[in-house]
Amino acid sequence: MTDSAWDDLKLFLHVAGEGGLSGASLRTGLSAPTIGRRMFALERGLGRALFVRSQQGYRLAHDGEILLEHVKSMQKAAENIADWHRGAFTQPIVSIASDPWIAGFVADHVGEVRTHDDAYRICCKAARPGLDLTFREADVALVRDRPETGNVAVQRSVGVRYAAYRAVSLFEGNDIRWISMSTDISFTPAEKWVFQNRESQIYTWTSGHDLYHRLVRQGAGRGVMPVFVGDADPELVREDEIISELDHDLWIVANDDDRHRVEVRTVIDRLADILKRNERCFAGVD
Repeated sequence: MTDSAWDDLKLFLHVAGEGGLSGASLRTGLSAPTIGRRMFALERGLGRALFVRSQQGYRLAHDGEILLEHVKSMQKAAENIADWHRGAFTQPIVSIASDPWIAGFVADHVGEVRTHDDAYRICCKAARPGLDLTFREADVALVRDRPETGNVAVQRSVGVRYAAYRAVSLFEGNDIRWISMSTDISFTPAEKWVFQNRESQIYTWTSGHDLYHRLVRQGAGRGVMPVFVGDADPELVREDEIISELDHDLWIVANDDDRHRVEVRTVIDRLADILKRNERCFAGVD
């Protein structure tokens, strides 16, 4: 239905409700002749007589009564949609995708990513393997592998390093068992490292990064995690050397068109600054 047709139907409601052109004119500000012409046009367009016209006014014909019920339903639906729309947020959303470890870091610094004065909202989401920003699966992504294709803008950030950790309550020794991420959700070299190198010593598995951290903290065994996570936990102690084979850069990626949006550009710049200020933590030298 065109906007003009809906306007005529709303005008039809006024004529039907007021019982004539004069009352409808007072309600709408349109002249009575204009309203009369539009009602004739509506009847011609529908191919039905809607009114019985007389000196006493406009009385609804049979088809007019049927149309009135339909239009009342349409008006109610339009009002419901308007109420629904008024209840919606008007501020834009900036979604940030990353692996669960980095997502935790972003959450810890969310007050710097978006301040109380910023007119946008934040959505933090997990970055699945093969995340494609060309199709806007996220506005900004923090990823370990530089995208080689797609309509994206790429910015190198900090280097991320990993090490093995145990709870401070456990004594150092080779008899400490290991905890592994479940193989069905292990995609990165760091997630695969334990079962690829310590399989016979694994006694605990989990499918959640937060659970993994908790299990290590509770002394269920050793676990491999980013040094910016493990070093920051006073209940954990780093064992041995950093596992250099797991080193990688972190890349800030955005859709090349969306990065020019003010709120997206702001989030990118702030993330880059926050990561840079914490570069030594990601490198494990603090």
